[in-house]
This record gives sequence, C-alpha cells and structure tokens, in this order.
Amino acid sequence: MDFKDIKELIRVFDKSELNKLRIKEAEFEISMQRGFEGGVTTVSTTPMVQAVAPVQAISTSVASSSPASSEVKQEVSASGITINAPMVGTYYSSPSPDSPAFCGIGDIVRKGQTLCILEAMKIMNEVEAEYDCKIVDILVQNGDPVEYDMPIFVVEKV
Repeated sequence: MDFKDIKELIRVFDKSELNKLRIKEAEFEISMQRGFEGGVTTVSTTPMVQAVAPVQAISTSVASSSPASSEVKQEVSASGITINAPMVGTYYSSPSPDSPAFCGIGDIVRKGQTLCILEAMKIMNEVEAEYDCKIVDILVQNGDPVEYDMPIFVVEKV
C-alpha cells in the first residue's frame, strides 16, 4: 500500500461512521480507532507497521520523510494565491528555534526554495515553492497546528 492509498484510506475513515478499522495487506498492516486516548504508534524491524491513534492524529501517523512540495495545493483567493498545507502537522517557519525563518512577508522566493517545515510524528517535511513568488501574507504562527488543505501562505507569482 503506497502513501496515496493510506491518505485516501484515512480520509474515507475520517468521513465514515466507523469507530475501528484494521487492514492487513501482505506484510503491511494499519489499524485506526476513534476516541482512543493516548495514541500509540509502533514500528517494528519487520515490514509490519501498526498504527493506533486518535482520528485527529491518524493523518500524521503516515507522514512520509520526502519533501511535501509535490502535494502543495494552491487556491486563488481575493488577496492572491494561497499555498495550502499538503498534510496535517505542526508549522515551523525555521529549521530550529534560533535559526532565521525560511521566508517572511515581502520576500521573493524561488521555485524549489523551502517555505516552511510541517512536522508530523517527529518527521520534518519541507514545503517548497512550486514557482517563483512573493510572500504577501503568512496565515499561521510558528508552532501552530495545521490541517490538511489549510491555507498557509498568500503569494503572488513573479
């Protein structure tokens, strides 16, 4: 099962009225459960992965370690184009607390340049610019949780 299939499975489970779901396919296994307090994710040395977590955290339990830029979604709003979160996670504007931000309001960023980091289950996923643009507004604060498809930046193409 690939990452896109897992994301789709989570989306369907989130919209369903199911309370518990367990799928096993060859050596891959995933379990999801609503209302479970104190979510746990266990990864063994074998290809078997078991994830049990509350619905709010399920999306983050399957985050990939590759850059998330290929999944960045843009929308056109009245004030410009928005760059939306490609996953659920925690927004970080810089690689560490004492480092400068990747970008700020008014900055011109180039295609492929890192805009921010979204942390999901201790995995840091870089969100990169899909094209050259100017940052018009940053809609979230450092350390804020973001939802899938939530607008993060308002930009203008340059």
